[in-house]
Amino acid sequence: MTDRRVAWIVAAFLSTVASAAFAAEDPLKICLDEDRPPLSVHHRGQPEAGFDVLLAKAIAERLGRPLAIQWFESRLDEDSSPPLEANALLSDGRCSLIGGYALTQDSLVAPGMKTARLPDFAGATRDDRRRRVPLGVLAPSRPYVYSPMTVVLGPKARGRKIGDIGDLAGLRLVIESGSLGDAILMSFDKGRLIDSITHLVPGRDDLLGALQRGDHDATLIDLARFDAHRAAHPDTAITASGYYYPIGANRGYVGLDGTLIEAVNKALGQLAAEGKIAEFGKQAGLTYLPPREPAILGDVWTQIIQW
Repeated sequence: MTDRRVAWIVAAFLSTVASAAFAAEDPLKICLDEDRPPLSVHHRGQPEAGFDVLLAKAIAERLGRPLAIQWFESRLDEDSSPPLEANALLSDGRCSLIGGYALTQDSLVAPGMKTARLPDFAGATRDDRRRRVPLGVLAPSRPYVYSPMTVVLGPKARGRKIGDIGDLAGLRLVIESGSLGDAILMSFDKGRLIDSITHLVPGRDDLLGALQRGDHDATLIDLARFDAHRAAHPDTAITASGYYYPIGANRGYVGLDGTLIEAVNKALGQLAAEGKIAEFGKQAGLTYLPPREPAILGDVWTQIIQW
């Protein structure tokens, strides 16, 4: 073998090793909502925290890559579309995975439009806020946590036994307009509870604060939201009823790279088998419930109307 041939082989080998090392050191970029306690929280001047933060660190470690979190802000308005915003973040290369994504058929269908605007995200420029991004098709990971709706009771209804939505009859109900809880309460038993419901404006009115003051007796909200309230107000007078609405969604990751999703699924399987995911929930103050079948929830609105 000539010296030139040996030199070429050595150079090719070193190039391969360098490429593999670079790939291993390439950060795993995961997008997380900056204000969704106890799942994910990132406020200026405070350390990042939450269940999804702990899980993201564990996933990156299992994949042998450093973690880089891209924080973004969800908008609470009628014009926002979380699936389209998540798709835009991924399609723009801001991250490779979105964490804490509600796995429903509606949120995983091919987008009905070719482009979408990015949500506000850390480091966004004025141009970022104006431009539209060509969209891809989201691929889901296996689910890692179940996220149900739960009835939360005010001080005057403390101890009320709730085994079904019908048990809310006679209570003063409060809900945010346009929310999933609103649809459930308004449509229950052909509108039997409508006259007992007070609607508040999301993002403007303080739903749990009104319940805490005793202005109302009960509401129906995401369980994680109650966990966040309880952590922020340890002496709160509102209580969990222990009732979970039977139609709930699992949460998982979504991305555009099927190979990465497969690797993430393997890591999630290992972490679940070791009890680590449940442990992360406990550390974050999340009432952790393991994923349930179906892994991807079907037509939510039809199920609510038929329930």
